[in-house]
Amino acid sequence: MDVIPETMLAIDPEAPGGAEVLVPATRPVPRPGAGEVLVRVAAAGINRPEVLQRRGLYPPPPGAPTILGLELSGTVVAVGEGVDAVALGQPVCALVGGGAYAEYAVAPWGQCLPVPEALSMVEAAAMPETLFTVWTNLFERAYATEGDTVLVHGGTSGIGTMAIALCNAFGIAIVVTCGSSDKCAAVLALGATHAIDYKAEDFVARVKAITEGKGVAAVLDMVGGDYVPRNLECLADDGRHVSIAVQAGASATVPLFEIMRRRLTLTGSTLRARDAGFKALVADELARTVWPHVEAGRIRPAIDRTFAMADAADAHRRMEAGDHVGKIVLTME
Repeated sequence: MDVIPETMLAIDPEAPGGAEVLVPATRPVPRPGAGEVLVRVAAAGINRPEVLQRRGLYPPPPGAPTILGLELSGTVVAVGEGVDAVALGQPVCALVGGGAYAEYAVAPWGQCLPVPEALSMVEAAAMPETLFTVWTNLFERAYATEGDTVLVHGGTSGIGTMAIALCNAFGIAIVVTCGSSDKCAAVLALGATHAIDYKAEDFVARVKAITEGKGVAAVLDMVGGDYVPRNLECLADDGRHVSIAVQAGASATVPLFEIMRRRLTLTGSTLRARDAGFKALVADELARTVWPHVEAGRIRPAIDRTFAMADAADAHRRMEAGDHVGKIVLTME
């Protein structure tokens, strides 16, 4: 088994700021507590909440490490109390509350999923955050099911590309919005049923045309603000609107009588603040329902680009520029 060093390199900015604060620093290797494992990290996915945390706009929840990173892949090298030693040496990917931008990280064993042969470690690192988010919101909160049509904004984002992969696997038609014709072409190549360039056309009118006036069963929205009333216009009767981010504003004015008349549901959630018990339940559900598709090679993440940990600043700059299609991943090896 590996000899575990005392110290490691990690991205743990001392103060908030621009991408330039993301430089490797020496930190103690963490120790797994009860129900946790220590992972030698192979790769870590980059997510928008980490950009917000770096800017000082999204502090980690109580008890989470200040080291950035919400998802990782790697090999289990030590186990905490209550975790079977059979975990040692296993390749896993995991959703974590922080700590993934590092050579070693602690993960709750209940939030780990095995890395199948069909996935590379880079692909595995790009799965947990978007998979947990899309599954809990589009499938559990919005009840998307085979035969439905759904609308997802931000089609080229990690969330958008994961939603496309999941909808393809589960027989759901997916309409996505993107900010250019090139991005629309990219998501159609990934399997989106329809792609709308929101800068060139009105997505509400286009959704109505695509659905022959019926509307979509659900909208997964990360924009907020004035998109919300427009999204409601896209919903079919009894449709569900799920908010997962508020990039254009945290408040919206909605037509209450329309919500009543058409029996619409407005809901939403955040993932990071949920407790480990909830996340473990989601991981169990994903292992049963989604992981067989992953093992068979039917669901895989779209990878935009990889960066070495030393180049984490460039990885964040790429995300902030908004030109990526799919996931940006840091590699530690």
